[in-house]
Amino acid sequence: MWHSTDLTLRPYPRGFHLITREVVAALPQLAHIRTGLLHVFIRHTSASLTLSENASLEVRRDFERYFNHVVPDGWPAFQHTDEGPDDMAAHVKAALLGNSLTLPVRGGRLHLGTWQGIYLCEHRDAGGPRSLTLTLSGEEN
Repeated sequence: MWHSTDLTLRPYPRGFHLITREVVAALPQLAHIRTGLLHVFIRHTSASLTLSENASLEVRRDFERYFNHVVPDGWPAFQHTDEGPDDMAAHVKAALLGNSLTLPVRGGRLHLGTWQGIYLCEHRDAGGPRSLTLTLSGEEN
């Protein structure tokens, strides 16, 4: 079985945000998969996806602090500044973290670790709504 759908996320402020529930809610077909894969792809170049700790708010804050330290807005060496000081920094952060995740599905659910969740990594001050393409494949029950 193959299924693909698009999910538009509401605008989030800059930072790291758990979106696991939104992704699962967009895929009622997930409940019918015995074993398979879910591919999650973000269709933007200034936001990214990652899988990490889903319980502690401090982890999300620390991610934001780290990436802002490593890739600061308005770094003088950046030449691409058409959309403001956070634009090129957002592209670099997105390139470092990546634009997709491939996740296991087992028994009608995402087969994640106890403390794992899907993050939207919003790297812009005003990124706006973000579009994801969700592609589910697997053996049905």
